[in-house]
Amino acid sequence: MCGIVGYIGKRDVAPLLLEGLQRLEYRGYDSAGIAVQAKPGKGAQNGQSATGLKTAKAKGRVRDLEARLPKRFAGTSGIAHTRWATHGAPNDINAHPHLDGDGKVAIVHNGIIDNAADLRAKLAADGVELVSDTDSEVLAHLIGRSQAATLEEKVRHALALVEGTYGIAVLHADFPDRIVVARNGSPVVLGIGEKEMFVASDVAALVSHTRQVITLDDGEMATIKADDYRTYTTEGSRTAPAPTTVEWEAESYDMGGHDTYMHKEIHEQVDAVDRVLRGRIDDRFSTVRLGGLNLDAREARGVRRVKILGCGSAYHTGLIGAQLIEELARIPADAEPASEFRYRNPVVDPDTLYIAVSQSGETYDTLAAVQELKRKGARVLGVVNVVGSAIARETDGGVYVHAGPEVCVVSTKCFTNTAVAFALLALHLGRIRDLSVADGKRIIAGLRKLPEQISEVLRGEEEIKKLAAEYANAKSMMFVGRVRGYPVAREASLKLKEVSYVHAEAYPASELKHGPLALIEPEVPTVAVLPDDDLLEKNRATLEEIKARSGRILAVAHQEQEKADHTIVVPRNEVELDPILMGIPLQLLAYHTALALGRDIDKPRNLAKSVTVE
Repeated sequence: MCGIVGYIGKRDVAPLLLEGLQRLEYRGYDSAGIAVQAKPGKGAQNGQSATGLKTAKAKGRVRDLEARLPKRFAGTSGIAHTRWATHGAPNDINAHPHLDGDGKVAIVHNGIIDNAADLRAKLAADGVELVSDTDSEVLAHLIGRSQAATLEEKVRHALALVEGTYGIAVLHADFPDRIVVARNGSPVVLGIGEKEMFVASDVAALVSHTRQVITLDDGEMATIKADDYRTYTTEGSRTAPAPTTVEWEAESYDMGGHDTYMHKEIHEQVDAVDRVLRGRIDDRFSTVRLGGLNLDAREARGVRRVKILGCGSAYHTGLIGAQLIEELARIPADAEPASEFRYRNPVVDPDTLYIAVSQSGETYDTLAAVQELKRKGARVLGVVNVVGSAIARETDGGVYVHAGPEVCVVSTKCFTNTAVAFALLALHLGRIRDLSVADGKRIIAGLRKLPEQISEVLRGEEEIKKLAAEYANAKSMMFVGRVRGYPVAREASLKLKEVSYVHAEAYPASELKHGPLALIEPEVPTVAVLPDDDLLEKNRATLEEIKARSGRILAVAHQEQEKADHTIVVPRNEVELDPILMGIPLQLLAYHTALALGRDIDKPRNLAKSVTVE
């Protein structure tokens, strides 16, 4: 949540920071702000304090901030922030950066300070005037009040007093040659340039300037100067993380001729699925190669249960993954929201393989669950998209999904690629155990068909657009499916809610008559997911129940459904892989419903991309 970007070098900083904020706006877009280290001796004007810091803040989008910047806003170092509100309403005052009482310290902060109320009370008792409602402002005052001789020590002293999560960047007027940053539970990435340095909460803000990056670990700090950087722990010990090269080009973050990132990313799924399969299929043994698992055959055969943890769409892919693992590997498997798992004091079984799923690899609830599991001695794998992310580093091994950058807040290609990654994992585990060569070949053939079949689904977009216009005015929608169809219904319901704001609920089709059937009426259409499997006739019986109550039905199926008002026909694959394909037309349905309703598709209200707070 929220986006941080900073720069120190010789270039004019404001345009660089604004560009970085625009690339990070999917992480938060309630308000934005910028602080620049002015050249000495300019005086107090145009939002500049007499100390040499200039600030500008605005409620709304980055474009609103850009419109508010004074014409003279020069400087060669600065920090900026785009906000997703947690403490305090979105407004100019609560926007970051926040200053200390003397206007010498400017901070930007991602995360939540859990003891902010106590710290605010102590600061107020000491006569400090806090002007915002945020938890973040206390950091600026704590740093400004520290009597330490260096900026690094001032920041370290302040962080010792706070409890919670943070990714911060700090400017100080008395130390104009540096920016100090720190991380605990919220990502911070350094970008190494030629006699210039960058900092950001996401590599998206950096890739147009440098692809050499360092990702800080929790409990790590850094000082960046124009021609130097150093990293160290919050206790002061030096660290030496190795720079890595970002695999994605700057063009990966452009819209590529599409009107929205969501539309672009839906259509990128053909190439994305091809990418997650590439180099991993082993035809000789009818299996796949997943070298990053760090799980040998003997260890894999010793697994007695699989538990998958994720949040939102990642949880829904976990539901698909659990079914695939049970069907192909015959290992009991289930999925659970990571946010619930970490709070319920679960029994951690040494024979259970735990799998953490996160597009960003930084989802706080999932990361906290991983850390708790590791503390209790569990083996944990990660299924993530971002190389070098926190979950990727903290787990024992895992699978990268290689979806490429996903900018739209709602997940599409990452959801699909993660489901394919679970199919690969299930096949790998199955072939180690009891899955036959013939079944291995069958699943591999199905996996290879996926890119072209996805392309076939996308070619039907115009028909789906017409259906979306017909259903867009529904006051609510029901989504139902049995077994393999149920996770698809769950994810489709979430997509519709996220991007169109149409209320939607998802239920197992078998549960409809146990209560939800009371909601069925012509104004509440039902989307039914009906794969051609051994449950097809039971699913058709559900359609009969809905029609008997005058409910409208949109079916997603492998053939036209007589009882449905409309059917989106999806190509058949192997029954285990059908859920992967059946979700894609429902992504288009959500997209075109939102478009028909005039929603801000890439930046839906109240949401942000990477949820790094509780």
